[in-house]
Amino acid sequence: MTEQRILASSAVMAAGTVFSRASGFIRSALLVAALGAALRADLFTIANTLPNMVYILLAGGIFNAVLVPQLVRRIKADPDGGDAYASRVITLSALFLGVVTTLLVVLAPLLLRVYLDDRMLEPDRVAQLETIVDLTRWCLPQVFFYGMYVLVGQVLNARGRFGPMMWAPIANNLIAVLMLVGYLVVWGSIGKGPEQYEALSTAQEVVLGVGSTLGIVAQCLVLVPYLRASGFTYRPRFDFRDPELRHTLSLGSWTVLFVIVTQAAYLVVVRLASGGTADGGDGTGLTVYSSSLLIMMVPHSIVTVSLATAILPRLSAYAHEDRLAELGSTVGSTLRTALALVLPFAVVLPVVAGDVASVAFGWADPDTAARFAPTLALFGPALVFFTVHYFMLRGFYAMEMTRLVFLIQLAVSLTNVAVAVVLVPSRPAEETAPMLVVAYLSSYAVGAALSFAVLQRTVGGLEAPRLVRFLVRMVVVLAAAGAAAWLVELAMAGLGPRPGPLLALLRGGTSALVGGLVLLLGARLMRVREVTTLVDTVAARLRRG
Repeated sequence: MTEQRILASSAVMAAGTVFSRASGFIRSALLVAALGAALRADLFTIANTLPNMVYILLAGGIFNAVLVPQLVRRIKADPDGGDAYASRVITLSALFLGVVTTLLVVLAPLLLRVYLDDRMLEPDRVAQLETIVDLTRWCLPQVFFYGMYVLVGQVLNARGRFGPMMWAPIANNLIAVLMLVGYLVVWGSIGKGPEQYEALSTAQEVVLGVGSTLGIVAQCLVLVPYLRASGFTYRPRFDFRDPELRHTLSLGSWTVLFVIVTQAAYLVVVRLASGGTADGGDGTGLTVYSSSLLIMMVPHSIVTVSLATAILPRLSAYAHEDRLAELGSTVGSTLRTALALVLPFAVVLPVVAGDVASVAFGWADPDTAARFAPTLALFGPALVFFTVHYFMLRGFYAMEMTRLVFLIQLAVSLTNVAVAVVLVPSRPAEETAPMLVVAYLSSYAVGAALSFAVLQRTVGGLEAPRLVRFLVRMVVVLAAAGAAAWLVELAMAGLGPRPGPLLALLRGGTSALVGGLVLLLGARLMRVREVTTLVDTVAARLRRG
């Protein structure tokens, strides 16, 4: 696949992701307006954590990593184009997800006692604990529908239908927005008083929990019509002794261990985060951490996931044909393309973090938005290491090296836990979320270094010299772009440290625009081909349009 074809496939997914993330921002802003960023918000965020975590792990792990390479092989090798194999996988996965979801609903109180800081289990927090348990049980059916959404989406991706999976979350966000608007109409915005630390009523729990779950159901069902349109016909298959299915399950066993390790690390993160808002005050917790992570994931979803999803079938074909040099070249060139877009975001976000927080979360209360700024600023650099690590894992998954991925992820998770356990308890409650980001950044710095070195040795090269030349030029260009954005922020400091959302949008948008123009000019002067190629490709498409 040429670079232009990768970009074309990615563009379809990126367009869907842009709309999805835009609606997701509205959803996140409404959630902060309705529940704030303190304990009451964390009650809902923690309750919704388990199904969301399962989605992230399935999307980036079991189904994506293991299933797509297998589907690509079966489409090429089987007389029926892999239909029987895919039907077996869907049937078995539906049974598995159904059992897991039922067990999680039953065991929700016990699971939450593991996730929550001890201060959340004290007698004066009984009402809040009951709220978390009830909300969690309303949200846990999402596990089944998240899993089926990812599974059906990967069947479509393996058949070259990339768009539907990226557009489907818009249905989820629209339902969530309607739910939150209804909540605000009935109960109004959260205040600054003690209500931001109180439990939710039963009616509020039902609206938030059921509304969130219905959104995921819609997100899954949107994909179903596209299956038949792709040429795939699903028929329930219970002949699970198929040799290819056993091979998939054997590969998946290491990915299950990957899930367990990652989930254990995230358990520590959630437990530490729940302590940040347990005592009230100005502490930051899981809502600040996860909402800031959502913003960081915008360029990741638009750029990295789109590119990685577009190249994974091709990487799987290269691995199957033992063309490892071409696999390495494709990973290396696509990584540079992704970094050409991710690095500017990582540099500019710390400069405009305060303005971004005001635009995203300052509609109800500018003081609430200010809690997000330090966490947002730190997530910018963290994205760079996460991006490198993410691309390296696509290479390993294409070669079905799931055991090696588990070992690398073990190092990532141990680093995350170690740094978080050292930093968070030693800092004030308001620094809980920023310190968790430092732990996140440290863990993926370790993961990026390990995965890059091992994959380069495995495939014989990732075009490292070209990557180094690219990075050297980008450092020079980004230094100028970051300085330009900072100077604009400084020049417009008269708008105040916490301007309203519209003024923050003006200042932050102007800073980012000036920084972007300096970046483009510098890329032309320094001949950073990865940037100029992207610009020329977009310009050509606009002219054709």
